[in-house]
Amino acid sequence: MREAAPVFHDEQSGSWHVFRYDDVQRVLSEHASFSSRMGGDDPSETGQLFASSLITTDPPRHRQLRSLVTQAFTPKAVDALAPRISELTQELLDGFASRGGADLIEELAYPLPVIVISELMGIPSGDRDRFKQWSDVIVSQTRTSATTEDHQATNREMTGYFLDLIEQRRSRPGDDLISNLLAAEIDGQKLNVAELLGFCALLLVAGNETTTNLIGNAVLCFTEVPGSMERLVTEPSLLPQAVEEVLRFRSPVQSMYRVAVAETTLGDVQIPAGAPVVAWIGSANRDELQFQRAAEFDIDRGQSRHLAFGHGIHFCLGAPLARLEAKIALEALLSRLPGLTLAPGAHLERMDSTIVYGLKTLPTGWQAT
Repeated sequence: MREAAPVFHDEQSGSWHVFRYDDVQRVLSEHASFSSRMGGDDPSETGQLFASSLITTDPPRHRQLRSLVTQAFTPKAVDALAPRISELTQELLDGFASRGGADLIEELAYPLPVIVISELMGIPSGDRDRFKQWSDVIVSQTRTSATTEDHQATNREMTGYFLDLIEQRRSRPGDDLISNLLAAEIDGQKLNVAELLGFCALLLVAGNETTTNLIGNAVLCFTEVPGSMERLVTEPSLLPQAVEEVLRFRSPVQSMYRVAVAETTLGDVQIPAGAPVVAWIGSANRDELQFQRAAEFDIDRGQSRHLAFGHGIHFCLGAPLARLEAKIALEALLSRLPGLTLAPGAHLERMDSTIVYGLKTLPTGWQAT
């Protein structure tokens, strides 16, 4: 598509799809031309749930909303979480390291981010599994598919849960993100319920789904390229740049949605006002015009201007947390699971989503000690 139809109009859905790096970067960052608004023209309950969230607002409201949660995700605030993330990682590994084999998604990549974001938000530990089920359903929904009864039921259940939680925090505030958001003010005004719900839904999905896939995709990349695991064990300082290459090569978020504000031109194609636009991050990150040997995973690639966390004002707020969780989890896997490799004959199946990319399961084996 990058070569044959870099800006493609899908007549069936009415969406315009953008595949080249420069065009994707422009769609993601030019908010005056490509709006993030979603609620007004998305009748689904998911659309309504996210309608007042950071990810679906434009300036000036976006800037005001983002300033409220920025403090929780500054590099300093995230670094303070490192000891807890390390502790959780070791606890999870203690549960299966001696077995010599496990599904790393189920045993580590899924529970770790869920626990971290749950603790940040003040979610009771008994509710974490529901969290994961909800976020799985949300990322499996696409704007082009009809919202099924299952999706609607999930959205209603999740909305009801968060409304109850917000009311609990109103009467009994704690030291958590939801309590802090309830207390926060923008220009003397508190957040409304829709905005609070939007934050909860966004933190739920962004806080666990993407990091789960980053960890799983990293293990897959490292096991696919011979010598990668051994090299990272002997040269652990390479891990941060290896994670950046995973973000480029197997981007956890594959696509983002925008709406053309006015008639505009992308490449040499006219995009009409009000048209839905899908920016394919996964394609941009493999654009041959931007990256040499783009279809190869290369730990030594060094600095790469990938778009895995987006670009511009909507650059992922949780990027420092995702990078930290991945680094800690992967360091622990490399040191505690010697000879880590895919299980022989492992059947790998990707998640059902056009938005995120990751594996449903990751069967692996290692030398049990």
